[in-house]
Amino acid sequence: MPRVPRILWTLALILVGNACGRADATGGRDPVPSDPGMDVPPGAEAVSLLGEPLTRPQAAPEVDALRQSQLEEAEAALAADSSSLDAWIWAGRRQAYPGHFQQAIATYTAALERFPDEPHLLRHRGHRYITVRELDKAIADLTRAAAAVSGLEDEVEPDGQPNPLGIPTSTLHFNIWYHLGLAHYLKGEFEAARQAYLACMGVSRHDDSVIATAHWLYMTLRRLGRDQDAAELLTVLPPNPDVIESGAYLDLIRLYEGRQTPEELLGPTGAEATLTATTAAYGVGNWYLYTGEAPRAREIFDRILTGREQWPAFGYIAAEAEVARMGER
Repeated sequence: MPRVPRILWTLALILVGNACGRADATGGRDPVPSDPGMDVPPGAEAVSLLGEPLTRPQAAPEVDALRQSQLEEAEAALAADSSSLDAWIWAGRRQAYPGHFQQAIATYTAALERFPDEPHLLRHRGHRYITVRELDKAIADLTRAAAAVSGLEDEVEPDGQPNPLGIPTSTLHFNIWYHLGLAHYLKGEFEAARQAYLACMGVSRHDDSVIATAHWLYMTLRRLGRDQDAAELLTVLPPNPDVIESGAYLDLIRLYEGRQTPEELLGPTGAEATLTATTAAYGVGNWYLYTGEAPRAREIFDRILTGREQWPAFGYIAAEAEVARMGER
């Protein structure tokens, strides 16, 4: 994996220093209502931040068939050797890919009884708590995972759904900090998100990881009113990053740099929405929000929420959080 330019970590230290004696008027918080706090109804996998039941998203038949086949293999491997940590991890991952998120959480929970405070399990359960909108539980798991790996060497995390080049672009430490930053961000705890993303930048080793982290860190800084710091972040990013998976995040970075327009990034919504289009649309909507065009931002957030099959996407969850903060739909 390409190494991150040292200047990125230097910037992180500068940003930490810039925070001394300085805070925004809200203490870095724009709170969203806390976890839904209601039972998931039968047939649903989650309850949205707006109180709506969310059912298992449907993939193309051939994709769903492949995922179900992989799930059966993973569950058979776990049944054959329940002492294997790897078997527990992959069973949970394979349950989540077809959308069985509650089952995946239950698997990780059972595994944690055998392997207490195991960081891989906490990282994956934390991720799926984000998916089902249980953000406080996600923060608790990911914070425990960060403590568990403190001082330990990082490791590449294998992809369950490999990219076209078959090159993993993330690590265990990266995924812990990335998802912890996201959970705080979704709750409107922007100062805590900033700190997590700074830590994440320190363990971002591939250009894909650098660009993904930079995107969320930039948005966080803008929401904190730290516009100068956000601008400085853009100046030290790789000029021509070699991204495999983070194309939508790179397009948004180009928007922040003034090299693309919002209209160029807005793709299909509703039933035609894709994960990439949802990701880009949230970034554009958020850009309108922190540049003072809240009505236009709200319009985009509402458009995102019409693409119900994308409800597990981070951009969709973030749009939900924004609408929950804004009030009546």
